[in-house]
Amino acid sequence: MAGKQKKSFEESLKELDTVIEELENGELTLEESITKYEKAVELIEQCNKIIESAQGKLKKIKENFGEIEERDLE
Repeated sequence: MAGKQKKSFEESLKELDTVIEELENGELTLEESITKYEKAVELIEQCNKIIESAQGKLKKIKENFGEIEERDLE
């Protein structure tokens, strides 16, 4: 994926929806279906990485907020 700009979560999810629709319509050859399936797996992995990153950021914010609350109570 070198040289490619990373897609946002929303862009990746929209592309994944399109790929799934193409797979479900049953008009692809076996080879095309395999290629689309590989693309879907790649998009799912990309979405999962974005979600994991967001969860990490939220956890850090929550931890920092907890520290602020503790200091305010002292």
